[in-house]
Order: sequence, then structure tokens, then C-alpha cells
Amino acid sequence: MKSGLSKAARAALSRRGLLVGAGALVGGLATLPSGMARAQGAAGAYPLQEFFKPIRSVGAALSPNGDRIAVGENLGTDAAPLSAVDLLSAADPEGQRRRISLGAVHITGLEWASNDRVLATVMMKGETGSRSRAGSNLRTESVEFWMRRVVSIHADRGDPVVLFGDQRNQMRGTFDMGRIIDLLPDDADNILMAAWDGDGVLALHRVNVNTGTPTRLERGASGTYTWRTVNGVPVMRHDINTRGTMETVMVRAPGEAEWRMARRTRVRDAPDFSWVGPSDRPGVVLVRARLDTEDVISVREMDLATTALGAPLNSRPGRDALYGLKDSAGRYLGAAYYGERLEYEFAEPALVPHHRALNRFFDNSCDVALTDVDRARNRFIAYVNGPNEPGAWFFYDKDARLIVNVAQARALETDRLGVGEVLQVPTRDGQTIEAYLLAPPGGAPGPLIVLPHGGPEVRDYPSWDRQAQVLAAQGWWVLRPNFRGSGGYGQAFAEQGWTRWGTRMQDDVEDAVAHAISLKGLDASRIGIMGTSYGGYAALMGALKRPDLYKAAIGICGVYDLPEMLAWEERQDDSADKLAYQFWTKRIGDRTRDGAALQAASPSRRAAEINCPVLLVHGADDGIVPFIQSRRMRDALRSAGKSVELIEIADFGHADWEDAREQDLMTRYVALFRRAFA
Repeated sequence: MKSGLSKAARAALSRRGLLVGAGALVGGLATLPSGMARAQGAAGAYPLQEFFKPIRSVGAALSPNGDRIAVGENLGTDAAPLSAVDLLSAADPEGQRRRISLGAVHITGLEWASNDRVLATVMMKGETGSRSRAGSNLRTESVEFWMRRVVSIHADRGDPVVLFGDQRNQMRGTFDMGRIIDLLPDDADNILMAAWDGDGVLALHRVNVNTGTPTRLERGASGTYTWRTVNGVPVMRHDINTRGTMETVMVRAPGEAEWRMARRTRVRDAPDFSWVGPSDRPGVVLVRARLDTEDVISVREMDLATTALGAPLNSRPGRDALYGLKDSAGRYLGAAYYGERLEYEFAEPALVPHHRALNRFFDNSCDVALTDVDRARNRFIAYVNGPNEPGAWFFYDKDARLIVNVAQARALETDRLGVGEVLQVPTRDGQTIEAYLLAPPGGAPGPLIVLPHGGPEVRDYPSWDRQAQVLAAQGWWVLRPNFRGSGGYGQAFAEQGWTRWGTRMQDDVEDAVAHAISLKGLDASRIGIMGTSYGGYAALMGALKRPDLYKAAIGICGVYDLPEMLAWEERQDDSADKLAYQFWTKRIGDRTRDGAALQAASPSRRAAEINCPVLLVHGADDGIVPFIQSRRMRDALRSAGKSVELIEIADFGHADWEDAREQDLMTRYVALFRRAFA
């Protein structure tokens, strides 16, 4: 078994050491020998700024026939972007790389259009230029902006072509012309893309990848934001409301001329319907959905003519399907789930031992996501990510018994990072929840930071989390609980948190904290809490309920007044029948029926009970949780004579600011906790 690791890769992936020929798992894929599992570093934890260095490699992609590998490399900075695509032979992935420069752009993704052409989605800077209108001597100032485009590159000749590049008016009129809809696996010359017409309506185009020339196929409706296709034929269309919270799914069966509404569903909050791909039966596609009588979301068939949903495929009790896995031809291979780590229920049993072997190679401590599978199901690209693995791409050749690290996101040594583990937390009412505990480098007992997730009907994963690693690098333990009301564990688990904001959901967080302190002997006198969105709510509610426990609280874009938040949702909801508002009423509570409970569960209405210093951060243009929530929380704390600071982030929304701002904020978060723990 060849090692496939360069010197740089060995340093970055020191936890795993070198591949050797001992302990074969599947066809020679090896385990690690004793004593090589972890390099012993003496440099200590990383300083905060190391976590914010630009990501160099952004991904690796495998050609449909499995013969070539493309790697996207960003070589410049945000201020001075520079990028390239490296091409490797899959027959010799450790051999010489051929580099094709793309110039002053920033790569965000890679896909193969055919066996000869690779597509790079890029961000490039544009400038309006100073200009004056005809008949006027008044000039407008030049404005710099970013725009998204797709560049088609020939693997042998280079020959980069900007798709839509010959549509100068259209290129000038839209920031985003990088939406790939269908790679058309059986058409080497064309792909399907969506682009905005001049009137702001999205249109579907067939685009020649050799010339960049588009041919418009059809226009969407006023709210259309994407299509789904089978063999290049649009069969599903998604139309979104103006606020971006609800979508209408339209379908068109083969032979039909008109679109029909199939269903309306949520886009952002606990979505329960999504596209997977074509099936092997005409007029039938695969989707990810849950019936009202079922507990979990599963991959299943959908008849386009009747919109009827079939029985679940490859389902798993107590776990929602995350997505459907497909090969380069678009054929369904199985469903992804999150159990102990990322796992697949394969439709092809022959793939099971290979994914299991890859997991063993990474010590069963990382998520091994198959991102590309060739048509022969022999060669794979796997994206590997874990608590102390910031992301790397590996090429796996089943027949050649070879695994090679071809790209890595960050040059961080794993032995200088925090190590994670999964906790099974007993709750006060006899149930069990999962929580993820990250130890600081070295694992010495010390303070604890609690990071409740947002949503709340999403979930945390024991994967790479930069925020958690920054905190662990300070010598602090970090806890991320999946309290009841989280998503991913099925509908019954989520419903246990409905109308339990500030009570059961908060109790689960406190139970996880007590369990971690007891298990690891942590310093119960130095506990902090911070979170974003719902996590910001949980941080302030925790400080309110347990003033004896938390020494500082940080809320980022949080909800702090539940009645006011529900009233705002009702005013903002432009969906038919107020479906978005109904969604939140069901989960938070009814303002008329539950008024007293909602007020009691609102931190801004009980600010006098908070004793620890509070830091609030909020984007001024937040369209998910309005900025006024943080402003009123600050005002309530000030009126109660409490220590509080509010940082308003101008021109940004729901915690969507750039890395430079996030680095500055993380520095302030760390400083607050240090003062509180002193």
C-alpha cells in the first residue's frame, strides 16, 4: 500500500501518520501501527490569528471516468486574489501536477463538465467606474463589487472560457452568473445553467462549455430560484416568496407543457423536502421527504404525474436522511445519515466495506464524505473533516489499493488542536441527549464554554468548528449540546422542544454542563456561554436562570423577546395562509394562549435577574432576527444597571460578516471570558 502523503501533508495530517502495509482492512487499506497515530508536537496551541488565515485548497474533483483529478487553489489574499487549478493523473496522483492559472479571481468550487473540461466557480472583483449621465456634468463615484462566474478549463490545453462571456449586457447587469443546474453527464459539450434576465426573472440556459455561448430554454416565474432536471429536461421548479422563507415546488411530468404546484415547504427553518435526483423509472424522481405520519425524513420516490410519494428507501430509525449520494452519472448510491459520525445506508452493498475501511483509517474519528464517485465505482474523492481535522480531500483507488491526500483546507497540525468526544447526557427527566465536548490541547481540566446551536430545529455535529477550536486554544473546554428541540433526530425529538423555550430546552443545556463538569473534573466556578440566533437566546436565558453558574454571556443575533419576535414574524410573513408564522407559533407558542409563559421565557423582560457581564453582537441588516431584539435587550440590561455592550455590525445581516470582522469579534469574545474568569 503506497503512502500517498507528501512531506507537507504528513505534517498537516500528523495524527494519522503514514499509511503502511500492516493490518489490511479492505484490499490492503491499512490501519496505523502502534506509536505512529500521533506526532508529538511541542509548539503548544495555536494563536487566534492562525485560525483565520485564508483557506488555500477549496476542493478536489474527479472526472466522470475517474482518470483525472482537479484541485482548486487560492494563492492570493482577499485584497489581491490569485487562483489556479491543479490537474493530476488519477493513475499517478503523486506525480507531477499541471497548474493552470486563472489570474485575479477567487475559486469557490470545482466540477467536471466532461472528461476533458473542468468548471471553476469563481468570485471576481468588478468596478462600476466613475461616469456621468448623458447631458449632465455630474459624475457618480466608482463602486467596487464582487461577482460570481463560471470558468470552463480544458484539461490538456488550458483554454479558459468564461461561460456567458459573450453576453456583455447580461454580464454587466447581474452579480451572479454561476448557477449550474445540470452537468448533463451524457453531453460532453453542454451544461444547464440559470441566469437572471434584465427584468430580474431567472431563465434556464443550455451553455456550451467550449465557447461559453448560452441558449435560453425557458423563463421562470417572478420568484423562481432554481430548476431540477432529468436528462436535461426540467421536471421540477422552485419558486420562493419575497422574504425567502417559503417555497412553492412546481412539477412537470414528461410530455406535459404546463407547470403544476406539488407542495409548499419551508426553505430555511426545518425544511422537510428536497431534491435528490433521477430514479431508474421514467416519470419518477428521488426526493428527500417525510410524510405526516412518519418520524424521520427519508429518501423516497416521487411520481411526477400524481406527486405521490413512495415508501422510504434506505431509512434509519431516529435519524433524518441528510442527502442522497450519487455517482458521476447521477445514479443513486444511497442515503447519508449522521450516527456516531457521517454514515451511509448504501443501495449497493459492495460499497459498505470500503467506506467502513476509510473510517477505520481515520481512527473512526472523522466524517468521511464521498464527494465524487466515478462511473465504475472504483475511484472516489472523499472530504475528511473532524473535531481536530480542519478539512482535507483524499483520492481513493479501490483496485490500486491506494489512498492519497490531494488537498487540504488549512495547514494546521492536529496535535496542536483540541480533541473531541461524544457524550451521552442523562437528563433530569430520565431521557438521554447527545453533546459534543472539545478538550483544549493537552486536555488539562479548566474552564468551560457552552455553545448552544442556533435554529433551534437544526443540530450540531462533532466536526470541525473554528469557533470552538479558537476557544479550546485558550485552554478552555467547549461543550455543544443537542438539546431536545434540535433537528436531525426525527420529528418526535424535535417536538419535545416545542413551546419549551426557556424550560426543557434550557434544562437540557444545564444537564449537559453538569455532566461534562462531573465527567472531566472541570472548574465549575469558571463557566461561560455564547451562541448565535437561537443560541444567543439560550446564552442569555442561561445567564438569567443560572446566575450562579455563568460568569459571562455572549449573544450573537439572538432572540430575547418572544412575544415581540412572534409579532414581527406575523407582520413579515408574506406566505399564503401565514405558513411561516404558523411554523413559529407551533414551536415557540401562541401569543394569546401562552402570553404569560412567553413573557417569562423572554430575557429582555427579566434583565434584572442577569448578574454576569453580557456582550451582544448583531448585524444591522438582519432579516431573520431583527436588530431591535438586541437593542431592546441592551436597553433592558442598562436600565437594570447591568454590565452590557452591544456591537452593531453595519451592512451585514444574520452573522454573515467576513472573516476579518469575525477575527476581531473572536478576539473580543476571548477577552471578555478572560476577564470574567480572572
